[in-house]
Amino acid sequence: MAANRGVLAGKTLFISGASRGIGKAIALKAAKDGANVVIAAKTATAHPKLPGTIYTAAEEIKQAGGEALPCVVDIRNEEQVRSTVDEAVKKFGGIDILVNNASAISLTPTLKTPMKTYDLMNGINARGTYLCSQACLPHLLKAENPHILNISPPLNLNPKWFKGHVAYTMAKYGMSFCVLGMSEEFKDDGVAVNALWPRTAIWTAAMEMLGGGGEIKESCRTVDIMSDAAYVILTRNSREFTGNFAIDDEVLESAGVTDMEQYACVPGSTLLPDFFLDVGPDDPKLRDTKDGSSAQGSGTDKVPEAFTALKTLLSEQLVNEVKASYQFNLSGSEEGNWFIDLKSGAGSAGQGTLESPDCTMALDSNLFLDMFAGKANSTTAFMMGKLKIKGDMMAAMKLEKLMKKMSKKNE
Repeated sequence: MAANRGVLAGKTLFISGASRGIGKAIALKAAKDGANVVIAAKTATAHPKLPGTIYTAAEEIKQAGGEALPCVVDIRNEEQVRSTVDEAVKKFGGIDILVNNASAISLTPTLKTPMKTYDLMNGINARGTYLCSQACLPHLLKAENPHILNISPPLNLNPKWFKGHVAYTMAKYGMSFCVLGMSEEFKDDGVAVNALWPRTAIWTAAMEMLGGGGEIKESCRTVDIMSDAAYVILTRNSREFTGNFAIDDEVLESAGVTDMEQYACVPGSTLLPDFFLDVGPDDPKLRDTKDGSSAQGSGTDKVPEAFTALKTLLSEQLVNEVKASYQFNLSGSEEGNWFIDLKSGAGSAGQGTLESPDCTMALDSNLFLDMFAGKANSTTAFMMGKLKIKGDMMAAMKLEKLMKKMSKKNE
């Protein structure tokens, strides 16, 4: 891991969304140096599904060796952000680093994204990042080695990163546009502005809630890889490292960290590439992606058998957990159209076409069989271009629940 070197001792970090997940991990990493951390987040009371509040995070930061200022902040609210910045400067004497981590996500297509959701994502991701940066910059300009770090992706204009979730991509890229513009605007002033993004999915409590279960964990890396990479960036010379769209493992490799296996939630497992990165099955950063070839040559009646087995798993409980319908347009040796409807009653499944499915998947029949046998992961297949998804991406993620149950049944 990237060793702490005491470089951030006495420095003050303003971190949005630092009550849990990646934001808290970065806070704790800085705290080990003896840094001051302003926890700017909304969570003052415990969430029923997401552990951690600004106060529990503050205690952890203090135990790690730092000082903490927990503040209830909705970064869409200009008055709250500016008053928190003032409070931080009054308590710690200034602000040296801003980490724009807070983000909202809804992987929904255009016709299924209410304007309220659109406004939430753009208000937090793009506007919130801009606002926090604007509020902190007068103090960053006075700091020694000042940094702004946005947890946002490289600007990738491949249409596939837009078509299923235009609103989310626009909002997330808004954070990246801040890097693009502000890094150049404040370059001569010595304020570094960079972005950091994970190569693979990162396991957090929020991802568990959105993804529909802990089974995805084995394909993720821990938050430590992001906090270690952030530490490397934030301790670099701000006049020499700015305007970069950095990827976590590349940052660590540049700092001499070569063992990425230490960050895997389950060592040796297949890793899910994150959104917005165009990677292929030969990418050395990722493991064997299990391309769905194991079912080839197994006959031409395996898909009906899979659906027969699937029907025994349908239940009202599963319907209540998933609440989505799926259309599978299969090609290859067992070409045909199949569906799973988990919208009402105990659900239904079989051969045919749904009128308005929440999610339509186009893929080879062998890949389909491997997915339901637990031999391939739908998210990985999508990232590798082997699975085409149209519709609600959140619904597609929930399908992992059913796949997990199918694979257990086949054991």
